[in-house]
Amino acid sequence: MTAIRGVVFDFYGTLVRMIPPLPPDHRSIFARRGLVEAGRRWGDQWSVGPGEGEEHRAHSASERAYTAWERDRLRSRARACGVPADQLEELVAEVDRAMKDLHLALFDDVPGALAELRDRGVRVAVCSNWYWHLDRSLADVGLSDVIDVSVSSAWAGARKPHPLIYRTVLDRLGLTPQETVFVGDVWRPDVEGPLAAGMRAVHLWRADRAVDGQAPPLVPGAARISGLAELSDLLWSASATDPVRSG
Repeated sequence: MTAIRGVVFDFYGTLVRMIPPLPPDHRSIFARRGLVEAGRRWGDQWSVGPGEGEEHRAHSASERAYTAWERDRLRSRARACGVPADQLEELVAEVDRAMKDLHLALFDDVPGALAELRDRGVRVAVCSNWYWHLDRSLADVGLSDVIDVSVSSAWAGARKPHPLIYRTVLDRLGLTPQETVFVGDVWRPDVEGPLAAGMRAVHLWRADRAVDGQAPPLVPGAARISGLAELSDLLWSASATDPVRSG
């Protein structure tokens, strides 16, 4: 089997977690403006962004275009929920800020795992369904100097598991899918999508994971770990010719 030359990581839930102060519930933003019923219709604050696998290349041409598209989506949703026209712009601006005002911290096992990969000469990337400023978020948690390539869905024009975002990160790494392993905590975008793109995949199933439910059964080409401290052994100790086991 082709030697591993690159490892691509998901960002949230894999490398970083959210810490207090947490962003406000969107319903509280509506309630402060006397829009309780509109806030109820708005629903889950984490479901208002682009959908999993969505393509949006035309809107990813620039930061300005992408930000305008984000605001347009929020504006349309707020209007449909019954927000009056005279409150629309201020509410949309506040909701947009709240969605992106995330306080993040590295999981404890991240620095050691990344240092070991770099010591082995492996190229390291982050590929995330994220906002425009993924590079800023990486800098905030101290990862700028240890990540070779970063790809946000906002830049790539599509969200995992759309094939475009995987092609983008592979192109920027300068590697083939067969040389690359993808590591992440969410099954469809971090396992099924990379496998379909020709990469091998490692499903990270942390005890303190952000993902609820049971771990899906493993499929050929995928393996599972409970922490990044296990990654090196999984990739290299088992067999020089079969660095990612399935089963």
